[in-house]
Amino acid sequence: MRPPSLTTRRVAAVSVSLVLAAGAAACGPEDNDAKSSGGDSTPHKGGTLTVLNSNPQQDFDPARLYTSGGGNVPSLVFRTLTTRNRENGAAGAEVVPDLATDTGRPNKDATVWTYTLKAGLKYEDGTAITSADIKYGIERSFAPELSGGAPYLRDWLVGAADYQGPYKDKKGLAAIGTPDARTIVFHLNKPEGEFPFLATQTQFTPVPKAKDTGTKYEEHPVSSGPYKVVTNENDGEHLVLERNTYWSASTDAERKAYPDRIDVKSGLDSSVINQRLSASQGADTAAVTTDTNLGPAELAKVTGDKELASRVGTGHFGYTNYIAFNPTVKPFDNVKVRQAISYAIDRSSVVNAAGGSALAESATTFLPNQRSFGYEPYDLFPAGATGNAAKAKELLKQAGYPNGLTVTLTHSNAKDFETSPEIATALQDALKKAGITVKLQGLEDNDYSDTIHSVKTEPGFFLAHWGADWPSGGPFLAPIFDGRQIVKDGANFNTGLLNDKSVNDEIDAINKLTDLDAAAKRWGALDKKIGEQALTVPLFHPVYKRLYGKDIKNVVISDWTGVLDISQVAVK
Repeated sequence: MRPPSLTTRRVAAVSVSLVLAAGAAACGPEDNDAKSSGGDSTPHKGGTLTVLNSNPQQDFDPARLYTSGGGNVPSLVFRTLTTRNRENGAAGAEVVPDLATDTGRPNKDATVWTYTLKAGLKYEDGTAITSADIKYGIERSFAPELSGGAPYLRDWLVGAADYQGPYKDKKGLAAIGTPDARTIVFHLNKPEGEFPFLATQTQFTPVPKAKDTGTKYEEHPVSSGPYKVVTNENDGEHLVLERNTYWSASTDAERKAYPDRIDVKSGLDSSVINQRLSASQGADTAAVTTDTNLGPAELAKVTGDKELASRVGTGHFGYTNYIAFNPTVKPFDNVKVRQAISYAIDRSSVVNAAGGSALAESATTFLPNQRSFGYEPYDLFPAGATGNAAKAKELLKQAGYPNGLTVTLTHSNAKDFETSPEIATALQDALKKAGITVKLQGLEDNDYSDTIHSVKTEPGFFLAHWGADWPSGGPFLAPIFDGRQIVKDGANFNTGLLNDKSVNDEIDAINKLTDLDAAAKRWGALDKKIGEQALTVPLFHPVYKRLYGKDIKNVVISDWTGVLDISQVAVK
């Protein structure tokens, strides 16, 4: 299934590249109309873009990064076989060619994928990018000293399960063929219709073997994108990027690369970042953030200021906050107890605890409410806006608890407006109306993560969340509900410990489809089928809101990332 590193890497990927900075709920496409305040709104080349972040861009090596769609800052330096479509809203959830001429050509059963590189691709030193470089870049991501990236290739590639990377095994991976300098072929263990999505991960970045410096490569990775690294201080705390003069827009339809220079400053307090973006003075007039969101109090101030409100990007990333049940722990082994809790939920109070309707949308489906995921609206246990206490009590009586029951809800003490005390308290108050007394068990963030992701210590009733590696139902449903992905001695994400053959078989059947629209419909239907077992209670999907400076132009926020895409931004 997933390696232990995913526990921390998923949090890092979601926090740093895409989603939630601690203490806020994140950014992206309702009011992003590519306008900026005052003057000529036409984007022009030139100037310096400043990026103000809380989290440093650590491990700036394509082998070690865990991103979705190539990430935000990383995708300025690292090009991949495919990438995300850099468009507003739903159109941005599509996968498109990057280094390759197309999104991949599968054989009949999608177990072999072939790519052809575009002509004229070059690194920052002017040397040609070849298919062998992409093969080598993937192989080095298997080296233990460069671990941390997405785990799929180890699972999907033939003979890759025990591969230890090119430093120890110089033969390389036979599953990746390079018949010529522009062709690369992947041989998979099983059909994977979504391989083009995986090919957006930074592990598909070309790395010239002669320039590989192992663990030091992150200090100056060789650029295949529009910018090269000229400064990397304190492991990504301060990054300076300047133009790669050998990058050609004629081979790259996605990245606009308007600024001449990009200055990424990290390690800043989130409140300081929002204050600086709000004031928008000096260099901060041309500043953005890729990881810091407006919190409820800050958003209230912004909403009352017309000028500030015009500089807020709003968007959605595939992400669900939910209650998880462990059905091996009493009384949650009784489906009627799980259903009773589902009916008793007051989603209005939960949304308010998450920052209000501007920062959270109530959820009754596990899949995010976006077309690319295969979203099919359903509400199997209708609680209304404020909970159905009467129905919950009726089910508790049927379950053998006519006088109610007492349960413990485990949550994180981190102030993240997701799995934190505010959400737990809102649930406690709602369930009390249904005769369910909830005791709260708050754990420090690391302890919380370790506890809920271990089969041995997983509690019966706890708060959880999941974000998508790419905009599809596959990486959303499979890790949580595929019984073959239960990990008994490592990081486990199948919280309901579901091992239903019909569910597993349907996951396999959908994975064979290369028609992603057809696959999406079946993911939506599977979501509803799984939902009938009441192994989770979806609570809300976050809405991401982030400020940007006065001189920022060409704001593009897609449903893939939910946040401003700095590859599109202009500062003049």
